[in-house]
Amino acid sequence: MKKKIILIAAMCLMIFGLAACSKTDPTTVDYNGHTYEELQTNCQGTVQTLAYLTEEDKSYYMSNGAETVVNLINRWDEAVEEYGAFLEFGDFEVTKSGKTLTAAQTLHMAERDAVLTYVYTYHSMEVEDITIDGVYTVGEKMSTALMNTVMGIGIVFVVLIIICLLIFCFNIFPYLEKKKAAKKAPAQDVVSQIEAREEKQAAEEEAEEDDGELVAVIAAAIAASEGAASTDGFVVRSIRRR
Repeated sequence: MKKKIILIAAMCLMIFGLAACSKTDPTTVDYNGHTYEELQTNCQGTVQTLAYLTEEDKSYYMSNGAETVVNLINRWDEAVEEYGAFLEFGDFEVTKSGKTLTAAQTLHMAERDAVLTYVYTYHSMEVEDITIDGVYTVGEKMSTALMNTVMGIGIVFVVLIIICLLIFCFNIFPYLEKKKAAKKAPAQDVVSQIEAREEKQAAEEEAEEDDGELVAVIAAAIAASEGAASTDGFVVRSIRRR
């Protein structure tokens, strides 16, 4: 019984110890040589600089600044246009996850809160990216997710309808070809009949020419046997071929 009590007490101490460790004050942690106040000052200084930039300054940085600076100015202008003018600072939070450290400063804007986030590579504390995102409620996030889902399903159905139409068109093409071939067949038959008729007429004309020559030869032979000077007096009534 005593052993069980000691074991339970040890487990409780371990749990309380872990809870105490998890509640470490972030303001006292060393972030690879940087303090909580330094990271916060960096974020707030960036916001103040962006909020008070003149158009002349923006033009200069857009022309001569680094890519990170240009992207940051563009994102700030988009945030001000969408969320309204900057009013004051809100909560600040530092989070370490693996090889990445993020410093997030909440900004109270005129129309909606936003979060400016510095993303660092922890081992070198080099800035990977700086983002400015709006703060949305759970309902707004669910509504956006629902709209995205509906749009995705709609796009899928549209693609399926297009595929069905294409398949239907592939079935129509052979039918159209058969119909076209059926229209061509009577025309070819007519052409064949005309050609056959012309050949028959040509054969009859040739046969008539042959009969005329045969009549002339027979008449000449008869005239020669009768001793007549010409064949004018001879008339051939008919010719029978054997």
